Amino acid sequence: MGSIPDPGDEFAESTHPPPQPSFDEFQRTASLMTSCTLLWKELSDHFSSLEQDLKNKSDALNHKLQTLDAQTKQSLQVLEHREDTINAAVSVALQKVKEQKEAALNDAVVFGEVDNDEGLLLKLRRFCLKMDSEGFWRFVAERKKELDSIRAQMSAALADCVDPARFVLEAISEVFPVDKRGDKSNDLGWACVLILESLIPAVVDPIMGGSRLLVTPRMRARARDIAETWKRSLDERGGIENVKTPDVHTFLQHLVSFGIVRKEDVDLYRKLVVASAWRKQMPKLALSLGLGDKMPDMIEELISRGQQVDAVHFTYEVGLEDKFPPVPLLKAFLKDAKKAATSILEDPNNSGRAAQLASRKEQSALRAVIKCIEEYKLEAEFPPESLKKRLEQLEKTKVEKKRPAAAPANKRTRANNGGPMPPAKAGRSTNAYVSSFPAAPTYVRSPSHTQYPMGVPSYPSSPVMYGSRSPPTHPYAYSPESAPPTFAVSYPVAQVNYSPYGGYGNGVAPAYQHAYY
Repeated sequence: MGSIPDPGDEFAESTHPPPQPSFDEFQRTASLMTSCTLLWKELSDHFSSLEQDLKNKSDALNHKLQTLDAQTKQSLQVLEHREDTINAAVSVALQKVKEQKEAALNDAVVFGEVDNDEGLLLKLRRFCLKMDSEGFWRFVAERKKELDSIRAQMSAALADCVDPARFVLEAISEVFPVDKRGDKSNDLGWACVLILESLIPAVVDPIMGGSRLLVTPRMRARARDIAETWKRSLDERGGIENVKTPDVHTFLQHLVSFGIVRKEDVDLYRKLVVASAWRKQMPKLALSLGLGDKMPDMIEELISRGQQVDAVHFTYEVGLEDKFPPVPLLKAFLKDAKKAATSILEDPNNSGRAAQLASRKEQSALRAVIKCIEEYKLEAEFPPESLKKRLEQLEKTKVEKKRPAAAPANKRTRANNGGPMPPAKAGRSTNAYVSSFPAAPTYVRSPSHTQYPMGVPSYPSSPVMYGSRSPPTHPYAYSPESAPPTFAVSYPVAQVNYSPYGGYGNGVAPAYQHAYY
């Protein structure tokens, strides 16, 4: 038999309830749950961020792969196109050789003295077919007066050369990179620039165009050596500020014509372009030399140097008319010229010719501004009528001052050499004392962008407005190549004072050039 439970025990148990959990334990549990929740959220965010980063990197990698595939495909297409164009270029070259052979066989025809463009082309082609670079150079150098006709025909003639690049390098080697002539009075920089400019159409790829020049690696290396020789000679010439502008123009055109522009020399190109900015081709050459991103700084430098007209030409070349408005620049240029003319009039050292020098200064500035207004169609913003009236007034005053006074009929002057008195008839002639030298030219060139006829630049020894350049070596009114005539008899001739500044072409005296700009 089992024992029967005691009712007292049950009563005892009911009087002692089970223990309750403490508040501290509850706080610990709550804190633990909060920490777990925060940690879970942090881990979830971290993994989400990793997942997003992996997705972004995957997308970027896929984009790069697609770009690379597109570039590879494009490069392969370009290579295939170049390969195809090489075959086409070879066919063109073979046809050209055939034509040159036929022309050489027909060269026995005697070329007469034909004055038209066709006759000039035949003469140039004859030198090119024979690769007679020396004869070609002499022919061109002696015909500066036929510049426009030669320019129109030279590219077609150079295309008949077996190797146009080599032909041009040999043709200009007498004066570039170093002038080897004994007599350097006759500057031939214009001929070098003309030949180098005409070379580009002759070496452009007939299929791909200007993106590929048909210059052999050997000739390109030779052109680089010539460029390095010219750069080394800068120190011997006194640096960039003292080198002649025609030499600078030839060097820069040489780089462009042979496609040997170097990024390492961009700073040198910039200095050379700014120093010769008044040349008309300089804005285009600057772009060809890779100076497009530096043009704003170059324009500001030109403005600070008082070359506002040149700055306008550079501005229009790169389309920065909004940033550098041309009309205020031209007005500032005229204002500076007026101040310079006034300073000449007030200079006590120029009392005898101050009016003439000041007039020339103002005329040069007026002509440059009027030409700029007409070239860029600025008549609506800057009407040129008042400028033209002022120019006509100055020219009229100049002509009136140049009218010679009649010599007294009853006076005779003894010859300078102390010889006998001339016959009495000589005293009655109004022109008995007029020199046989030619009169000094009355025109004055524009202070900037002096150019060849028909838009091709000539090469004056120095620009008009900018006193940082040296005066010309031969500042005479007549050509230094032809000696003045001698007198066959000892009749007295009054001394005629010719302007010593005719060679400048700008009417600015060397002694006062630095005072202008």
